[in-house]
Order: sequence, then C-alpha cells, then structure tokens
Amino acid sequence: MTKKDSHSTHSNHSGHTHEKSHAEDDCCVAPQLSIPPTVPDDLATAKLTAQGMQTPIRIMQMDCPTEEELLRSKLGGMAGVAGMEFNLMKRVLTVTHEPQAIDAILDAVRSLGFTPEVAKDEEQLNDHTPEPAKPSWPLALAGLAAIGSEVADWAAMPTWVSASLALAAVLLCGVTTYKKGWIAIRNGNLNINALMSIAVTGALFLGQWPEEAMVMVLFTLAELIEAKSLDRARNAIKGLMQLTPERATVLQSDGSWLEVAAKSVPVAARVRIKPGERIALDGTIVSGKSAINQAPITGESLPVEKAEGDPVFAGTINESGSFEYTVTAAAGDSTLARIIHAVEEAQGARAPTQRFVDQFARVYTPVIFAIALAVAILPPLFMGGEWFTWVYKALVLLVIACPCALVISTPVTIVSGLAAAARQGMLIKGGVYLEEGRKLAWVALDKTGTITHGKPVQTNFEVLSSTSETDIRVLAASLAGRSDHPVSRAVTEAAKRDGIAIKPVDGFEALAGRGTKGMIDGKLYHLGNHRLVHELGRCSDALETQLTALEQQGKTVILLSDDTTVLALFAVADTVKESSRQAITELHALGIKTVMLTGDNAHTAKAIAAQVGIDEARGDLLPDDKLKAIESKLNKDGAVGMVGDGINDAPALARSDIGFAMGAAGTGTAIETADVALMDDDLRKLPRFVRLSRQTHAILIQNIVLALGIKAVFLFLTLYGVGTMWMAVFADVGASLLVVGNGLRLLRTNDVARN
Repeated sequence: MTKKDSHSTHSNHSGHTHEKSHAEDDCCVAPQLSIPPTVPDDLATAKLTAQGMQTPIRIMQMDCPTEEELLRSKLGGMAGVAGMEFNLMKRVLTVTHEPQAIDAILDAVRSLGFTPEVAKDEEQLNDHTPEPAKPSWPLALAGLAAIGSEVADWAAMPTWVSASLALAAVLLCGVTTYKKGWIAIRNGNLNINALMSIAVTGALFLGQWPEEAMVMVLFTLAELIEAKSLDRARNAIKGLMQLTPERATVLQSDGSWLEVAAKSVPVAARVRIKPGERIALDGTIVSGKSAINQAPITGESLPVEKAEGDPVFAGTINESGSFEYTVTAAAGDSTLARIIHAVEEAQGARAPTQRFVDQFARVYTPVIFAIALAVAILPPLFMGGEWFTWVYKALVLLVIACPCALVISTPVTIVSGLAAAARQGMLIKGGVYLEEGRKLAWVALDKTGTITHGKPVQTNFEVLSSTSETDIRVLAASLAGRSDHPVSRAVTEAAKRDGIAIKPVDGFEALAGRGTKGMIDGKLYHLGNHRLVHELGRCSDALETQLTALEQQGKTVILLSDDTTVLALFAVADTVKESSRQAITELHALGIKTVMLTGDNAHTAKAIAAQVGIDEARGDLLPDDKLKAIESKLNKDGAVGMVGDGINDAPALARSDIGFAMGAAGTGTAIETADVALMDDDLRKLPRFVRLSRQTHAILIQNIVLALGIKAVFLFLTLYGVGTMWMAVFADVGASLLVVGNGLRLLRTNDVARN
C-alpha cells in the first residue's frame, strides 16, 4: 500500500500532501459547485471547500449501516448535493452541498423519520451524550404477551386467544420497526426494518401467531442490547475527554487567584497547580517543580520530573509538588484536545477491510432477497411444494438477509483499536494505518533524537591552525548558535559554560545535511561535518586519519574552516536510549528488519547501529538520500515505516508507507501531520503498534467469519426445513452482538499490544 491508498488529505512534514481519497463509492460525486465567500452564522460548524459548503449534521437515530444506506439513497440523487461522509461512531453525516440546498437536505433527512441537528459549535458536534433512554415497560409487557401467546398455542386454547396476545405484543414493541420499515420500502431500500416488517406480516397471514410475536420481541430486545454495546464503542474516546478538569486557578490582574472555567482561560495566563491536582491546560512551568503523571498523553507508566521551563499537558496529574505555569494553548487546542480530535477524525477513514465489507454488503442483501423470492415461488410452482412451507422458509431468509453484523463489526473494531492506542501514547491517524501496520517489513530510523537521546555533549576540541583557541571557539559558537541541530547545540552549550562570547553572523545559511556558513567580521566561515569538508576540498590524509579514529569511537566530528583551510575540529558524542535496544530486539522478534538513516558519518552510524543491534546503517545522507533509501525498500518484501523527529526526515516520512513522528506531545504540527505520532520518545511503542495492528486485523477477520458463518449456518438450516424465524433473529442480531463484543476486547486492557 502507498499513501495514496488512504482516506484523508493532510499535510505531511515536508509540506507535501498525501492524497488520501475516500473510495468513490463512499461519496456521491458531482461537479464543483459555486460557493459564497462566507459561512452563514447559523452554520458555524460548516466549512468552505473547493466542492462546496461542507456541513456536519448530527443524527442521533443514525445507529448502524441500516440508517446510513437509507440516507445515502435518499440524498444521493438530490440536486445540490456533491458528497457525503458518514461517521457512525459519532452519529455525524457530513454533506458537501450548495449553500442554498441545506434546507432541502434537512427536510429530506426528516422525511426518513430522523431528527437532523446542525451543531452551533464543535463542542456540541462532539457531544457524546446518548439519547434519553426509552421506557422499558412496553417491551416487558410485549414479552409477557408473546410468552402468553406461546402458552395459549401449546395448551390448544382458541386461536383468537393466541392471536390477540400476539397482536398485542407486536403493537407494544413493533410499531417503531413498522414505521422504519415502511419508510425504507417507500424509498426503495431493503434494510433490516423493511425485511423484518415483511417477515412478521407474512407470519401473520400464515397464522404463525406465537412466532410472529416472539420474533418481534426478540428483535426489539436484541436491537436494544446492540445499541448499548455500540454506545460503549462510541464512548471509547469519552474517557479521554473527561481527563481535563473543567476549572483552573488563574492569577488575576489584582494579584489574587480565582478559580474559573478552563475554556475561558486565555493563552499567556498564569495558572497555579496544587499537589494531586489534574492539569487543565497546556503550558510551561515558570516557578516550582513536581513529578507529573503523563500517562494520559504519552502512555508513560512512571511520573516525569518537571521544573522551570518544562512543558506540561492538559489531562496529566500533578503527583507531588506545587507549581505555576503560563498557558500556551487554549482549552480547545491543547495536546489532549488535538489527540481526541485526531482519533475522532480517524474513525471516519475506512480501513481496507472496512471498504471491502461495505462493497460486499451492497451485493449481499439483494442476492439473499432474490434467493428468498425464488424459495417462495419456484418449489410450489415447479416442484409440487406446499406454498405454506416454502413461503415460511422465504420469510426466514428475509430476516437473515440483512448484513448489519458484518458491516458494523469493522468500525467497532477499528475504533476500539484507535482508542486503545491513544491510551498507550500512540496517536494513529486512521484505520488504514492501524490495519496496514501488520505488514511492516522494514522500519527505517533516524539516529539523533530517535535512537539516541538527541542531547550530545562536546567531548573533544582541537585547534588545527595558528588561530588562538579563544578565537576559534568564538567563531564556532557564533555559527553553531544560529542552528538548532543537536550537534551545533552541544558546541554552543560548551562555549556558554566556558564564558565564550559570540559574534553577529551575516549572510547565515544552513546547508542541509552538511552544516552552516556565514560571514563573521567580513570573512566567510564554514562549520560542518566530514562531508562538507570534502565538498570544500579541504581534507588531507592526516586529517582523514584523525577523523576516522574519532568516528570509530561513535563520535560525530564537525570542523570549522575559513576560505582556505580547516581551523579546528570539535567531537561530539550522543548516548543511546536504553529503550532503543529493547525496541530493536522486539521488532526483530516480530520479523521486522531495521535500517538507520542518518546525516552523520558512516563510521558513527555503524558504531551506534552495532550498539542497538540494527541490521543496516547508512551514514552521510542528505534529506534526498534518505528519500532514495526509503524508495529502495518500497514494494519489495512488505510495507516500510520511517521514524524521525526532524525536518531533515520530512521527505522520507512522506514517502514511506507509514510515517512515525517521535516525541509528538506538545508539537501541534506532528500531531496534525504524522501517520502515527508517538507521544513520547520511547521507541518501544513501535513493536506495540505492530502487535496492536496484528491483533486488530485478527479480530476483523474473526468478525467477518463469525458474521458470515452464522448467516450461512442458518441459511442452510432454513433451506433444509429446520430453521425458524426466531432462530433467524438470533442469527442476525445475535451475530451483531457477538462481533461488537469481540471488537470491544481491544479496550479491556491498558496495554493490549503486550498481550
């Protein structure tokens, strides 16, 4: 799979975009529409796109694919409708339309018996509050009446007794099903409500009173249980939303502290946190220190020590000390809010298995309906069969004909997997990546900040010219101070510790993958790696020997040169994360090969790779070289993942099948653009992601086999004269309950991927 196969368009690290298109059969495609320059006030959640106005509509009755198919067929042929996207888990239909068509769209939705709700803001749109529960006494009475009808029939009482009790049961619990069924039939849609209405009505005309009643009661009860099971899947993200406290203690202009609503706190406000308190907003500590439990964001099991200058995140827990921090993001834009938004958006992106199931379901129901018609008509006409027997079998087949269990199984499983990953500090940007992660054959990793801590320190310094040591360090620190590369920072920090002053740099330029250059006191200087020195033609045999010796120790060497010669060398060493070794071992155990791609020299790359057990190491790579290295691995043995944290990794991240951003907590760009954002710097999340992907795929396959297998068993039982209507109800809704429960297994532990 390439990224062009996925399902939403988003900017990647390099500013490129992945063309992630919804499957064409998921939308009703129409010509581009004219759009107004602004969005009306009463459609605050609408957005303007190249195709028209895009309005999310919340429909609380949109529980499963039954309603989706009904809405699709109703709105698909309407003038002014350019496209539709369904998110059943959020109960949101997003319609792309001409501005003047919105009223007609809402009226069409209402004509199907639904209550459309155009949210006034994002908070209302994402409200997970379920519909008020309906009273249970009518269903209870219907159950008693159905049992009474069965008893009356068994005791050979007058037929009218059994019939009256059966009709009472249907009236008490089946009116809603009949209403939905009539709407579906009127709109040419054979959903479960239409099929059930036809089947129960057919049983009535055949005089099967007890069975008619019991089927309707069982169907209504099973639908109720299924709806509650689906609510659990819908609320998988709700636990994350509830982590953020609603109020925060904020410093006022008069110096007093006041507890106010968190969503009203502006950026740059000063907030105070007490021991044991949950942090309400993202920010940076300005006074005090503490240990903070960041598990809701990063999945880390141990508290992290924080002091002045360190970031804190909304939803995390202050374990011990007290501190004050300045707010860096509004409540709706916090790291946790972005995680929740990203996971909810990911629910709408159909994974490959889900797309297959949707296409299969469109064929399945008409085929079974045709078989039912043939069973009802052909044997009596051409084989001398009894009409009663074969019409009854056909009615049973109608109940089996709805693919609800099959279609609902995939989104429930995908949502459960996405939520489980988020709880472990892995933000997966779509079901496609969750499912395709199992195919990873190669994982490419950047070195600095990914495998190593990314905080190297200067270990060696040697003057190679007649220039004084102080002057050399001033020149190097001045150039290094203009770069944010970890190696440059090591040189700068060493200079600061020794009180070395820096000079202004004119015409500064960063040389991607090589170093920097600039004018100091009117003279041009370069500060860069071994590769840059070769490009400048200033490397000698003696210098080469010196550099090789340092690089073989796993050190990175940068050199300062003027317009004629190399003036000095600086050696910098980084330390390998202990978690990196374990992560590589676990990836190998999963059958995944690893390769290091770094701009550092080849000797250092091989030394670091040997320390952590990486299969292959490539050094001296520019960003384009990393891209070519990724392309060389693509389409060979399986999918290729790229792990990085810097701008130099952007082209490779964009080209890989799955791009992993390291340490994304607090980094809005990484959360918005990465295919998978690892919220902390722990590489052990990579094998967890792969295991979660494999388990998710296994459950998807189990659910498909369960749904189709149960249907097939009852199909053959019916054709052989053993199946009954109440058994068919269990085959349909019972299968739905089984697959939903199986999918929800992914939520039952905090670290599913370790199982």
